[in-house]
Amino acid sequence: MPMSKKILIIEDDTFLQGLVATKLTKEGYEISTASNGEEAVRVANEKSPDIILLDLVLPNMDGFEVLEKIRKTELLAKTPVIVFSNLAEEKDMAKALELGASQYMVKSNFTLDELAEKIREVLA
Repeated sequence: MPMSKKILIIEDDTFLQGLVATKLTKEGYEISTASNGEEAVRVANEKSPDIILLDLVLPNMDGFEVLEKIRKTELLAKTPVIVFSNLAEEKDMAKALELGASQYMVKSNFTLDELAEKIREVLA
């Protein structure tokens, strides 16, 4: 059996973080989580995930800063990052993509099944 892919979920809403983690664990992924920007950068470096799910509104350091730091790290420079955020403005999307996000998903527009599907696509 192939090794399961590792996903880092960066989300400060513990309820949503739990829902996403449960869904993706059932899909067969190995999950790590972080609830704030500093923790996110540390865990990303420790675990070197195959893909990162990133919320933008975070305590300590926002998702844009996290993305910037991740992209400056050689190990994580090419790791796909799906931004999963409530920020739905064009400027936020543009900034995230400019900083190196692979995909931008507005939370309210997607179900957990669609999120899992998008992760499969990106990892394929």
